[in-house]
Amino acid sequence: MLTSGLRMRATLGLAVLSSSHRSFAAAIATAVTPNATDTAAGVALSDRLRGAFFGALVADALCLGSHYEYDAPKIKQAYGGASISEYMAPGERMGGQTHGVGWGGRNYHPGTAKGDQTDYGEYNILVLEHLAATASNPRPFDVGEFIPAWQERLTSGWKQWICTQTKQTFQQIQQGTPVSQLGGNSNAMSLRYASVFAYYDTEEGAVDAARKTMFTHRERTALLGGEFFARVAYRIVHLRVTPRAAIEEVAVESDTWIQSKVQQALVKVKEATDPENDLSSEEFVDDLGLTSMARLWEVGKSEPIKVGKASPTEGTLPGAIYFIVKYQDDMIRAFQANAMVGGDNASRSIAIGMVLGAYHGADAIPRHLRDGLNQWEQSEKLLATLPLLKAGDEKYGEEL
Repeated sequence: MLTSGLRMRATLGLAVLSSSHRSFAAAIATAVTPNATDTAAGVALSDRLRGAFFGALVADALCLGSHYEYDAPKIKQAYGGASISEYMAPGERMGGQTHGVGWGGRNYHPGTAKGDQTDYGEYNILVLEHLAATASNPRPFDVGEFIPAWQERLTSGWKQWICTQTKQTFQQIQQGTPVSQLGGNSNAMSLRYASVFAYYDTEEGAVDAARKTMFTHRERTALLGGEFFARVAYRIVHLRVTPRAAIEEVAVESDTWIQSKVQQALVKVKEATDPENDLSSEEFVDDLGLTSMARLWEVGKSEPIKVGKASPTEGTLPGAIYFIVKYQDDMIRAFQANAMVGGDNASRSIAIGMVLGAYHGADAIPRHLRDGLNQWEQSEKLLATLPLLKAGDEKYGEEL
């Protein structure tokens, strides 16, 4: 059975790992939290599947107002000195725009309103629509089959920022580039697959679909990051492990680059939560936590930025892990803290929301955030058509 196989691998894995993987496992061994299942054990599979998707959308929508604003003190001041507690329109309370370092001040999502998604959330909705359209005949994710709906949305109903890689891939398709050669070399993290866990009942099936939804990206670290979070979310959904346990387990089995980023994040969480460490008492502890993990990046525009708050996976991956682990038991606080840091908070939000949503379930999302999310009702209907949700907890609750 899939579950027992994965658990056996988790138990016996060190015996077959390479020396570098064993070194990583040893490095985090003293910090491993018990594989507690208190929260996940009380959350039905259907709620975890819905939670992975709606957690991503809610976390993303909470970032719409501050997306690409890199000044955390400015965000806090605009929100009256408190964390965000409701959805905001782009740049709301900040003059209608945010300051994307290197791009300048503007409204990056001009067609949207409070309760809408950024481009990251909208991509997840588009993938859900595709999966729902094929749910009567489940099959591996096919990029070529997905592209027509993607093209139509981009040219007729897209209200959000269109990233460089999306533009480039759209042009490649118009020029006749084969599907296998689509995409560019961006290292940005772009997770679009929060719904695949309700469609595919195996980890490899979900991971395959996850990677294919990133068809606009070809850069190694971006793809590694996408696969990493897909495996983490899958194991939380189906093995009922804690987010930290899933992160550490998947990291042990992953590329050494992933291991270095995971270890970086876990060390920073320890610093940020240690009363003896100066970082823990800082007013903007999370902002400093992310930027202190980053290198300076010259974007070739008008000013350099710290990668930790920008879109490259080398910053967004450990940044997302930081929020997931630090706020593991308080999903909404994690969403709020991430939004308040700013930068490319929407990129991080999909990972944070997907992972913590899978752990706590959709029913843990407060009513006002459910009611205020403009795509909740329609997405709920589409999710209900996906194989694992359509089958119900009775079939899959014990098997997976």
